[in-house]
Amino acid sequence: MSVKGLLSEELVMERVKDVFDPEIHLSIVELGLVYGVEISDDGVVTVEYTLTSPGCPLGAVIDGQIKDVLIDLPGVKQVVGKLTFSPPWDPKTMASDDVKMQLGIW
Repeated sequence: MSVKGLLSEELVMERVKDVFDPEIHLSIVELGLVYGVEISDDGVVTVEYTLTSPGCPLGAVIDGQIKDVLIDLPGVKQVVGKLTFSPPWDPKTMASDDVKMQLGIW
């Protein structure tokens, strides 16, 4: 059975919901910081994500958390965090309604 039979993008995203931005204590998924997930047949899970700002000093912490929550999933051999700033994060259009409410963005 291929790794793709064991894993799904939905399962990976559900796990990544447990990763919280250390400064504002909200899920990076709910913040809209996760742009995509790729699962290769050889067990490499790539998570494309961004930060709330390019100068965020805690990017390495978030990257480590992503790896920690995914590495123990069945079939995962490696987790790769792919940091991007394109497109730039915009909480008004990317964050969930719950997060917008918590941040006072409307």
